[in-house]
Amino acid sequence: MTDHDTQEVQQTEPDGPDKIAVRNLEFYYGEFHALTRVTVPIKAEAVTAFIGPSGCGKSTFIRCFNRMNDLIAGTRVEGTVLLDGQDIYAPGVDPVDLRRRVGMIFQQPNPFPMSIYDNVAFGPRLHGVTKKSELDDVVKDSLERANVWKEVKDILSRGGLTLSGGQQQRLCIARLLAVQPEVMLMDEPCSAIDPTSVQKVEDLMAELKHRITIIIVTHNMQQAARVSDYTAFFLQELAGEAAELVEYDRTTNVFTSPKDKRTEDYITGRFG
Repeated sequence: MTDHDTQEVQQTEPDGPDKIAVRNLEFYYGEFHALTRVTVPIKAEAVTAFIGPSGCGKSTFIRCFNRMNDLIAGTRVEGTVLLDGQDIYAPGVDPVDLRRRVGMIFQQPNPFPMSIYDNVAFGPRLHGVTKKSELDDVVKDSLERANVWKEVKDILSRGGLTLSGGQQQRLCIARLLAVQPEVMLMDEPCSAIDPTSVQKVEDLMAELKHRITIIIVTHNMQQAARVSDYTAFFLQELAGEAAELVEYDRTTNVFTSPKDKRTEDYITGRFG
C-alpha cells in the first residue's frame, strides 16, 4: 500500500456533457491487476489527452472504450463504462457496432493492402453502400476531412502502402471517418511520423473535435498541451502494482497549476 492509497484522485468536474463516463474501473490481464479505481468523464466534442510514464496503463485504458481488450485472452474489466449513458459491457452490446461508433487510430499506420480508394470505401461497403457515386462522395469527403485529399486525389488507384508514413496515418484516419464514428481513439498517433505530418494530424484534431470526441494517448507533453482540452495523468507508482488515475482537469490547469505533486513532477520532467 502506498502513501497515496487513501487519497482521492485530484479531479475537477469541467463544464459540458459527458460522451463517455467511466466509474470505478478495474482492469486485469489474467492475475495481473493493471488499472485500479479509475473514475473519469470524457467530454463530448473535445480532445482529452492521456499522459503518464510508459507502462502505466494508458493504452490499456483507451482500449476499454471500444472493447479491443476483449480480443486478448484472460483480460477482465470490472466497473462501468458508459457511452451516451449506455453500459458498453452490458449483455447484448455488439462489439463490432461499438467499434464503428468508437474507432481507433494506432501508433503505427496500418493501411489495408489495397488501393487508397478501396481503403476508404471498405467500411461503407461493409455497411451496405454499393453505389459508385455514393462511394466516390464518401471517399472524397473523408480524404478531405483527413487533410490528405490534395496529396492523393490523382493516385487513388495506387496502393495505400505506397504512401509515406504520415500520409498512411491520415489515410487511416480517412478510413475511420468514412464510417462516421462518434469517438476517435488515437494511441500515440504521431510517434512514428514526420514533423510535417504531425502538424497536419494536430490540425486535423482541432478541426474534427467539433463533431467527434477525441481521446489521444501521448508521451509528448508539448503535444498534449497544444491539442487537448482536458488531460488525465496516469501513474504506476511501483512495478507490479496497479496503475491509477492521479489527476484529471482542464489541460491549462494540469499544466499550469496541477493539484498533485506527482503530476507536477511528471510534466516538468523530474521522472518518466
